[in-house]
Amino acid sequence: MAGMQPVRGTHDLLPEDSVRHRHVEATAFAIANRYGYGEIVTPIFEFTEVFTRTLGDTSDIVTKEMYTFTDKGGESITLRPEGTAGVARAFISGGLAQHLPLKLFYRGPMFRYERPQKGRLRQFHQVGIEYLGSDSPLADVEVIATGYRFLEALGLADKITLELNSLGDAESRAAYREVLVRYLTGHLDRLSQDSKARLERNPMRVLDSKDDDDRAVIAQAPLLGDHLNEASRAFFAELQAGLTALGIPFAVSPRLVRGLDYYCHTAFEFTTSHLGSQGTVLAGGRYDGLIAEMGGPRTPGIGWAAGVERLSMLAGDKAPALARPIVVVPAGTYPVLEAFKLADALRQAGHSVDCPPTGSMKNRLKRADKLGAKLAVIIGDEEQALGEAMVKDLDSGHQERVPMADLPRRLAPRG
Repeated sequence: MAGMQPVRGTHDLLPEDSVRHRHVEATAFAIANRYGYGEIVTPIFEFTEVFTRTLGDTSDIVTKEMYTFTDKGGESITLRPEGTAGVARAFISGGLAQHLPLKLFYRGPMFRYERPQKGRLRQFHQVGIEYLGSDSPLADVEVIATGYRFLEALGLADKITLELNSLGDAESRAAYREVLVRYLTGHLDRLSQDSKARLERNPMRVLDSKDDDDRAVIAQAPLLGDHLNEASRAFFAELQAGLTALGIPFAVSPRLVRGLDYYCHTAFEFTTSHLGSQGTVLAGGRYDGLIAEMGGPRTPGIGWAAGVERLSMLAGDKAPALARPIVVVPAGTYPVLEAFKLADALRQAGHSVDCPPTGSMKNRLKRADKLGAKLAVIIGDEEQALGEAMVKDLDSGHQERVPMADLPRRLAPRG
């Protein structure tokens, strides 16, 4: 029955998956917090214009992947396909220019109608940061360092490569655009229909194409880096020097680009060979023209986003396991309600506790095994008479009697 299955490209996060998922999010927030980022939470849907103006009306996301609908008020609404646009909209609508510089962290679900593949879903989750208000290359160094330290904290430093490129300033990109158009026009018969349309409206977007024939043409295209002016070269040199000073390894990737005009200077991606052909796990860049493009004040910005599902897969068993609880087991005539009271007292003392309301002692211990419990606190008639509990280590089988009043103190807290 189709209605009782998850929609294609979505999945349920069961407890074992959820703990890895939360570990990625919590690690991202902890590292971002060290760098001075506060959390912003924006709605999961926006007016469609927020995304068409920021992502470009010829992008694959806008033309093929967005979940857009008309609401009951006749407004065109879109589930967010990425996080930066919502943050930029919040910056404008909240009048936050007076608070610059702003360092913001976000996390949450995103939505794109694309072909599901390994680690890529139609409802997926991202964490990301945005640094608004600084046009210094050292801001770019800090943003990239935050991403690197996040991946390092996940235990992934040996599985990722930082790829880096310069998109130059507006003058550099204008000079490059002329050369690019001339080259692409000479190979017009080999370009896809989408790229032919983009060539007329925004030729830099052709460089983002995933079409195989387009990629073959792009592979021989002139390099943007060969058309940087002195100011752009100096910016890129300072960025590289900053990363080197912090001990962050990188590789310059001359074909790494961003097609939209509001991007400038820094583009970067952390990639891996451990997740198949779709190897990017964290990507970002500088977007000094974005907020002005949306109708706000000209505000420099740089940020990155990372896919939580892909990082959960990559981190694998490096994520913490579920907490191993203590199980309270009433036996004999010991009242179940008294066991519940004991379990509640232990929880208030900081322990993770399970107390099955029904079942024999044998079945309760079977449940303890299924939960992966570390300890069982067993109270039968004899223990009740002595005011004690039997504490059994379920790994070693060792047992010891502990006075009831001492239990919260004697049992090590388990998070």
